[in-house]
Amino acid sequence: MSDPTKRFSDRVEDYARYRPRYPSAVVDLLRSRCGLTGDWVIADVGSGTGILSEMLLSLGCRVYGVEPNREMREAGERLLARYPGFESVDGRAEATSLPGASVDLVTAGQAFHWFDRPRTRAEFVRILKPDGWVALMWNKRRKTGTRLAEAYERLLLEYAVDYGSVDHDNVTDEVIAAFFRPGEVQAHSVENHRTLDYRTLEGYMRSASYVPAPGHAAHGRMLEGLRSIFESVQRGGVVILEYDTKVYLGRLPVAGL
Repeated sequence: MSDPTKRFSDRVEDYARYRPRYPSAVVDLLRSRCGLTGDWVIADVGSGTGILSEMLLSLGCRVYGVEPNREMREAGERLLARYPGFESVDGRAEATSLPGASVDLVTAGQAFHWFDRPRTRAEFVRILKPDGWVALMWNKRRKTGTRLAEAYERLLLEYAVDYGSVDHDNVTDEVIAAFFRPGEVQAHSVENHRTLDYRTLEGYMRSASYVPAPGHAAHGRMLEGLRSIFESVQRGGVVILEYDTKVYLGRLPVAGL
């Protein structure tokens, strides 16, 4: 696998504009299950362009956006400049550079599958306050159940470069349970569907690191395939892409991996 910290450098604009946001139910879970309040200090690790950080900042929290990719980090800085509680950090999950016992919550949105898990666990334990929480989450696109879901998945399997090896579905519930062990992990799922026109659907596809970039031999054929899929299923110029937002919550006892 190529260096994961470099994979999105040429996709920043599409990522910031077209990736799905997290539903408000995520905040409800953090409040009810973890006790989240507006005075918490949060490390959003793998913060990217700031999608999850912005949700947390809007609650009044202080958020460290820890992001190793320069282009993604700078996009996040532009988006979040108006929030006084935001601090951008050039760091990674395995070495955040944050002080020990300094944060109430560590979050990772669409990012945990890129981390070195044993080293990340040790770093999270180091930076969390006693009884601090970890929240791992993904917007997971449904791959079956509708014509669009199944055709889109076939398109990726045919043309995407290394889709099978980097798909976050490779991080199973068992992998996540092992990360938290011997602590317990709570698994939650929330529906998060999107209505998309063709421009937004194409931008979403382009934002994925495994999709062939312009200049790649498969790029044009993949776009043609996407247009054909869209035209076959659209109603009134839009399609519905279905997701499940998966949220995993837990604490990290010092005795672990």
